[in-house]
Amino acid sequence: MGQILIRNLDKSVLDALRRRASEAGSSLEEEARRALAASVGLDRDDVLARLDSVRARIGIGPGPTSLDDLRADRARDR
Repeated sequence: MGQILIRNLDKSVLDALRRRASEAGSSLEEEARRALAASVGLDRDDVLARLDSVRARIGIGPGPTSLDDLRADRARDR
């Protein structure tokens, strides 16, 4: 993941982000990430909907799933 530093952010924007973060029970940083992601079309619900669409087109491939692999791996550790 990358990082950015935003300088000269308007106080009203910062206050609004703090307020939203407080209402959502999240950090200011998380709220800023959400706002940035939403502003470029990466809203979580939209991304999940696109992933579901791709899964529907691709279908389930042959062979074990990652869940099957995890279960087998955990069974070996017992």
